[in-house]
Amino acid sequence: MTTTTGTDVAHAALLLKQGAVVAIPTETVYGLAADAFNEEAVLTIFSVKQRPAFDPLIVHVRDREQLHRVAEVPAEAEALIARFWPGPLTLVLPRRPAVPDLVTSGLDTVAVRMPAHPMTRALLDELDTPLAAPSANPFGYVSPTTAQHVMDQLGGRIPYILDGGACTVGVESTILGRDAKGRWVLYRPGGIALESIEALVGEVHAPAQAAKPLAPGMLESHYAPRKPVHVGDVPALLRRFAGRAVGVISFRSEHHAHRCEVLSPEGDLSAAARHLFAVLRELDTSDCQVIVAERFPEEGLGRAINDRLRRAAAGR
Repeated sequence: MTTTTGTDVAHAALLLKQGAVVAIPTETVYGLAADAFNEEAVLTIFSVKQRPAFDPLIVHVRDREQLHRVAEVPAEAEALIARFWPGPLTLVLPRRPAVPDLVTSGLDTVAVRMPAHPMTRALLDELDTPLAAPSANPFGYVSPTTAQHVMDQLGGRIPYILDGGACTVGVESTILGRDAKGRWVLYRPGGIALESIEALVGEVHAPAQAAKPLAPGMLESHYAPRKPVHVGDVPALLRRFAGRAVGVISFRSEHHAHRCEVLSPEGDLSAAARHLFAVLRELDTSDCQVIVAERFPEEGLGRAINDRLRRAAAGR
């Protein structure tokens, strides 16, 4: 299969209507999209990504009409929708029967969000159905934030990449749901800061342990480059790997190493999040042998950065 890249929204829409999968830009990361109601098309997502069927997908909707086709919306969710949609917040809501089991991995809930990227919103306007769209990368690997990242990993496996430029958020959406006690639960930190959510709805809790993921992006080992990643005190890690070519990921400080990538010299966590995945990719394709990263402030988008680094390092 030949993969082409372009900005033709109508062409992407036609392919999706025909049951193909297409890479699409969002404000968070690039997604691998298919008609959420077409089980064969959704199955292609799992095949292309080599994603396990027990890991549910996020459904992207255009408007309220599409939202109500896929999910029931409790009154408690209305303030979050009004405040953060369109944007990088995914809500785990009771599913409607129209949503295939393959999309939800058999759960009684569905993860839904309304993307803010203008090109993807224009694409959804061309379609009659919402889109199921996990990140457009092989399962478990670093998420793509440019069309070229998608081409590097999935070129030859999908027909079209809709190029909307570099993603402005750079980490996946925050995923929020409600537990059996009716409390809000943070399934995954992401593009909306926890502080902003709690200012609106009050305390948000950690999810209970479960035998399988209750929402997308919950697997312990994820977002990982092929080279080993270690997170902690950078000077100590540099001593540990003395004599090896080490690539460092730092928030705002330079370190004497084979390579050092500073995500935001100004100390801006939003800018750091925007650059994180691109830097992970760059170090993974460099001559570095080991990647080490410091822990970021556990606030704002720093939580999402720490979450992605922890999962990248899991099992190493």
